[in-house]
Amino acid sequence: MLRICLLILSAMILIGLPLETGFAQEAAPTAFDAEQASRAYIDTLKGAELEKSNSYFEGGYWLILWGAIVGFLVDLLILQSRLSARFRDWAERVTKRKWLQPGLYALPYSIAGFLIALPWTIYTDFFREKQYDLLDQGFGAWIGELATGFGISLIFFPLIVIAIFAVIRRAPKTWWIWGTGVVAVFLMIGMLLAPVFIAPLFNEYNEMEAGPLRDKIVAMAGENDVPSNHIYVFDQSKQHKRISANVSGFGPTIRISLNDNLLERTDPEEVAAVMGHELGHYVLGHTWRSIFIILLIMGVGLFMVARIAPRLIDRYGDKWGVHGIFDPAVIPVFGLLLTLYFFAATPALNTLIRVNESDADLFGLNVAKEPDGFAKVAMRLSEYRKIEPGPIEEMVFFDHPSGATRVRMAMQWKAANVENPVAVNPGKLEKE
Repeated sequence: MLRICLLILSAMILIGLPLETGFAQEAAPTAFDAEQASRAYIDTLKGAELEKSNSYFEGGYWLILWGAIVGFLVDLLILQSRLSARFRDWAERVTKRKWLQPGLYALPYSIAGFLIALPWTIYTDFFREKQYDLLDQGFGAWIGELATGFGISLIFFPLIVIAIFAVIRRAPKTWWIWGTGVVAVFLMIGMLLAPVFIAPLFNEYNEMEAGPLRDKIVAMAGENDVPSNHIYVFDQSKQHKRISANVSGFGPTIRISLNDNLLERTDPEEVAAVMGHELGHYVLGHTWRSIFIILLIMGVGLFMVARIAPRLIDRYGDKWGVHGIFDPAVIPVFGLLLTLYFFAATPALNTLIRVNESDADLFGLNVAKEPDGFAKVAMRLSEYRKIEPGPIEEMVFFDHPSGATRVRMAMQWKAANVENPVAVNPGKLEKE
């Protein structure tokens, strides 16, 4: 259940698309062939770099499985050891207020789950990232940010638990519907607060300096009715070299943000391509569409939990010390069921997200009109994303279009929209 809360918190912050670049040299004018132009980009990744990229991303396929197994076993251990029952008993000793007990229970449950899974987290998020040279932080800085994120979860998770158990008590047969509504409320609160109060806990945000590049971003935003009063640059280079940008928040907290890696590692046409993509998410309503999708998936998951959890309690409740669906000690039962559900739903969720990303790609090409900048940015993703997967592989494991798919889209757009298009020799991406 804690992992589900952290997933929701991640959705709140809405980090954008990471991307990358190099210099292009024009070749002699010839008839433009989109496939040949695409291969000129795709084939720049080869040898040890290609092997490293494929190894990192393909290893992530197994992490999906092992992550689900670890999450399942953590909740099962908390149940089998009767830690869950002890956490419930502690909450009942601290307060007699039924509405508050689930929130108190959530504190030791969260801490126990975090500590049990910590070795796995350290391996996947620190040592493995270091192994592939994708993390610039030392262990102290990394663990500090992990602790900060966990601290945030200790604020939100108990509140979510209190609200969900309130609806369980009031509507025991339809609580999963109202529980989905609870998730919706917290997503909205998170969207409102994250840009102003959460994101700055991890990075420093400063207004982008005036200049031609900012003017270009403001112009693209103005043409598409995107608020551009605030354009921030944040210092993500202290964590890693990946490039990213986003349009986050809503209402008074809407802002455009791009990280310093995007400015330092790419050329202006690539920055424009990235920002066109991010503006596309806003204009096309992808934030709201994504929230709807998350809530739909969550609703189905909670419906499944509402049907299966009582049967597990009837069979194993005495062994676990869980008294019923109203008992906060049932939370690990919810957690292990949702872990299995989200693991099974991974391909569907990836596909739904990937469709949004593809739509934003096309929007960005139409707005920025920088197909070669977009292609170079797509190639930069190859540092940590397999460049040319098979179609089934892309459908199951990719939550963004692959680099090859994006490069082909850019070159096909160029063939259709640029007068007398000229193929370029992208060479090697040089900015680091």
